[in-house]
Amino acid sequence: MKGFKAVPLGDVKASVSFDNVIRKHASKNVIGILPGAKRPDEVVLYTAHWDHLGRCEAAPDGDDICNGAIDNATGTAALIAIAKANKDAGAPDRSLVFLAVTAEESGLLGSKYYGDNPVYPLAKTVGGVNIDAMNLTPPARNVVVVGMGKSELDSYLATALAKQSRVASAEPTPEKGFYYRSDHFMLAKHGVPMLYFDAGDDLIEGGKEAGKAAAADYEKNRYHGPKDEFDPNWNWTGAEKDLQVYYAVGRMLAMTAAWPNWVEGDEFRAARDKSRAGAK
Repeated sequence: MKGFKAVPLGDVKASVSFDNVIRKHASKNVIGILPGAKRPDEVVLYTAHWDHLGRCEAAPDGDDICNGAIDNATGTAALIAIAKANKDAGAPDRSLVFLAVTAEESGLLGSKYYGDNPVYPLAKTVGGVNIDAMNLTPPARNVVVVGMGKSELDSYLATALAKQSRVASAEPTPEKGFYYRSDHFMLAKHGVPMLYFDAGDDLIEGGKEAGKAAAADYEKNRYHGPKDEFDPNWNWTGAEKDLQVYYAVGRMLAMTAAWPNWVEGDEFRAARDKSRAGAK
């Protein structure tokens, strides 16, 4: 801190101790691929994490199982739905890889392992989209992009949203560092442009106030807790629209010959430029 000056504390003693528990588990990433029809060696990546917290602090009713129904069973379900939709549409020019990673909740360990030990060369990975919880609020006029302005993938997202008369909005709290707290980060570190967006916060019914209330309710009552479980009363209309956007972005990337990059000056740009130079 500016102006700070140390001062002597005299004869001060402190005693500190803590307990630490180490648990070891074996887990796996799960990968599916739809080979490209024209350039199968070029890969477009979808990621979602299939793990959650297991047992956690119990709710008042004694339930202590964290099912992770929204975070991130919905993302894993979206991954499967997008894979099926692409198969039904026919193979695109480039290959599509669907990567369900483990141990996101334990520090992005599954995506870190893939980034360090890629099954498909990262230099030939065009870019990707990360899905970390689907929108189960009513439809919104926007989506909230975490890390907006970092890469050229923003233009693909804007095109997909325009077809729904929607827009992309920048995250309201970038200081919280959300871009560095989900699986896409472990691919971005290696230079792969990764897009990550959340549910919109400007709801068609109720606007920003309703969006803020819905987000606060989820964070308080379900996020990382035992009540994040399936609800037959979920409103799927917003999730369906977002799912169409995820599909469209990946499909566009898989049908183009372009190689989107990070914007000039972005922290991940140098890694991408080095990777692509080696591939060429």
